[in-house]
Amino acid sequence: MLVIPAVAFAADASRRPNIVIILGDDLGFADIGAFGSEIKTPNLDSLAGEGVRFTNFYTHATCSPTRSVLLTGVDTHLNGLGNMDEWAAPNQWGVDGYEGHLNKHVVTLPQLLKDAGYHTYMVGKWHLGKQPDQIPAARGFERDFSLLDGAGSYWNMLSFTAANPRSVFTEDGRYLTRLPKDYYATKTYTDKLIGFIDANRGDGKPFFAYVAHQAPHDPYHLPREWRNRHVGEYDKGWDAVRQARLKRQIDLGILPAGTQLSERMWFIPDPIVLAPATQAILGKKMELYAGMVENMDFHVGRLIDHLKKIGEYENTIFIVFGDNGAEGTDLFKMIAGNPGTRDYLFAAFNWSQTHPNAWGDPGSYAAYGPMWAQVSMTPFSQYKGWMAEGGIRNALIVSGPAVKRPKGSINQGLMHVADLMPTLLDIAGVNYPKTHEGREVPGLIGKSWNQVLTGQAESPRTEEDYLAWEIFGNRAVRQGDWKLRWQYKPLGKGDWELFNLAADPAERKDLAAERPDKVKALLALWDDYVRKNNVILPSRSLFETLDDVLPKRVPDDPGYPPLIYQRQFIPPKDMVADPKP
Repeated sequence: MLVIPAVAFAADASRRPNIVIILGDDLGFADIGAFGSEIKTPNLDSLAGEGVRFTNFYTHATCSPTRSVLLTGVDTHLNGLGNMDEWAAPNQWGVDGYEGHLNKHVVTLPQLLKDAGYHTYMVGKWHLGKQPDQIPAARGFERDFSLLDGAGSYWNMLSFTAANPRSVFTEDGRYLTRLPKDYYATKTYTDKLIGFIDANRGDGKPFFAYVAHQAPHDPYHLPREWRNRHVGEYDKGWDAVRQARLKRQIDLGILPAGTQLSERMWFIPDPIVLAPATQAILGKKMELYAGMVENMDFHVGRLIDHLKKIGEYENTIFIVFGDNGAEGTDLFKMIAGNPGTRDYLFAAFNWSQTHPNAWGDPGSYAAYGPMWAQVSMTPFSQYKGWMAEGGIRNALIVSGPAVKRPKGSINQGLMHVADLMPTLLDIAGVNYPKTHEGREVPGLIGKSWNQVLTGQAESPRTEEDYLAWEIFGNRAVRQGDWKLRWQYKPLGKGDWELFNLAADPAERKDLAAERPDKVKALLALWDDYVRKNNVILPSRSLFETLDDVLPKRVPDDPGYPPLIYQRQFIPPKDMVADPKP
């Protein structure tokens, strides 16, 4: 069992640093200005300029698995998110590690920091359980204002499915009956966090804040004044925007000269063959997405400004990244034709408002699809849900007193979201326990960034260390520059593929036939990962679930996944409350 030594970054315990994690939901590798984007993100760029950017940072391929690893430092197949709750396969039901929420075997980062004298705050999307013993307040957060679902409206409690027409929110451990007046997700989350910080000012305790923004996840809802900041800019199409982003990435030093773009996916058309009206409509979707990112950056700036005003900014560590690759699946293209979902979705999202000029309003729905997701993941291949680099690799910014490297520097070390637990415990001077509340806890799989942040090392990993992933049956393993992946068709081959990421970050050339020795060596690591983490490959693919299950309207059959058919969650009556002022 791994125990992290208490060699904190800050020797003076009375001035232990505050910690702020800013998580973008479906934010892509190339969506921040400091990583090559044309989207204007001055506040995130300022954090990059004062800290360090990491270009070889990995999350998981989807949201709740990433969040589970972030908060526990334990592999998904042990912490409860071996598969997403919405898509668990029959052979995974009832198995430890596949509960669909954070299980009782793990201890969370906020629990340990709270026990060590930190205030612990959360705002934003939870997606790790709805029952009273699964919500943020039960897993270590002293204060919270949280969306428990995986997505929903930014304006109100409207959810996406007939079985769950209302999103579920909590505030300080109470289930909300309604949302605050003038609610808009990104703004309200920031307002609430600032209020939490101010309520405890002056008591001498540092704080840990988990800012799990909903933005820029679809639907693309945002105030009207944020919708027209890039009018016509994206009519030129995705190919031109990707090429421009790659050039900026090379100029910034994010990527080496000579880096190639991944191939445009075969089902995405060449934008120059499209009619001007089609180009404009598809471009407007990207305009909305850019507005979402810029609005999130604006509210990050509000938080930064407030911390400067109260004298806490210089003692605050900021960690910024996206939870997975950009979202390439348009929800309505995926399920709008399925009985049981179509009629509800048509009714729930007011189709009188889906004229492009009304996109962003309450009741509207817009998402940008695979063509723009590939732009967000420049230069990588594919997007969220897949094991290509576009599904699991993301931009990372770290700034604040823990960083001793030159300001604005760029690091290529191999990093992983599981590293956050040991790193932040190290910063706070806290040991990772062997047991918690009388139960033995799993060992950490991450590596502390202590020596990397202080400039004593370029990577927390040796050439012998490896990383591995599995979700929906798609799987991958990386050691050093080499990556082996297996994906279902149509985006995979249904067989193992091998890539050298140093020479080919866009995964354009499969080397499996040329290097059977390397395939064999990485397969041995994959087998090691399966044994250590109780990996159970699903008995049916996600596509079988979508094609064969969702069209059938049998809500009471336990063989049907809970995405569409789970009953509305009803909170206990004694835990229901109105929002706080």
